[in-house]
Amino acid sequence: MSTWRIEQIGKKPKLHNPVFLEGLPGIGNVGKVAIDFIVDELKAEKLYEITSNTFPHSVFVKEDNLIELPKVEIFYKKLAGNDLLILGGDVQPIDEISSYDFSEKILDIVSEFDVKEIITLGGIGLGEIPKKPKVYCTGNSLDLIKKYKDKNVQDKLYGVVGPIVGVSGLLLGLAARRKIKAVALLAETYGHPMYLGVKGVREILKVLNSKLHLGIKVDKLEKEIDYIEKQIIKRKEELSNVPQEGALKRTKKGETSYIG
Repeated sequence: MSTWRIEQIGKKPKLHNPVFLEGLPGIGNVGKVAIDFIVDELKAEKLYEITSNTFPHSVFVKEDNLIELPKVEIFYKKLAGNDLLILGGDVQPIDEISSYDFSEKILDIVSEFDVKEIITLGGIGLGEIPKKPKVYCTGNSLDLIKKYKDKNVQDKLYGVVGPIVGVSGLLLGLAARRKIKAVALLAETYGHPMYLGVKGVREILKVLNSKLHLGIKVDKLEKEIDYIEKQIIKRKEELSNVPQEGALKRTKKGETSYIG
């Protein structure tokens, strides 16, 4: 049986210099919430649905009382500048080998569209709720890091976090092998598994708005957050039999680890 089922929705578009954005569940769900908000605000069109036997062994019950498998989706949006490919979803692969395999599959798709720039999104888990979350940038290209670094984005990440675990980290490393430039934008958030890092999401959205000229209204996030929070918490509870992706970890040196 094939590990991955990738279903194309509609006709494959021709995209102009697309940038690839990724955000999946993790610490504070920063990446997932940011991606869900961007997809909704830009009215991005779905291109692929991905299901896999490496995702959690469960199904979700929807509002219409029917079930659906956990899935990851890829959307696209044509813009005046760079077009976008956007990856989001309910879950991440549940083990190391499938995380590598999944990331390679995603990079295969990215390469088909001749993507030259990848941005992964996530959170840095802290022991307490930050009043004004900082955003950090790291990646596989000093040039690309320089592009996203400004007064609101810091590039001194060494010693701040431990390994970047999960798809958000692997995409950076595996993209380097394919000569694709990639960065991660990571916002500080509280490291509790059930916490929703809305403040961190807002800071990341401001950066993306500025750098990619998305034209989204970040203030609308506050109005929609109650609904988003209920949906995410519900799904986390449903997956409670699976080890939480966003568990806060500490190294011997007291560093905070990040899970993408």
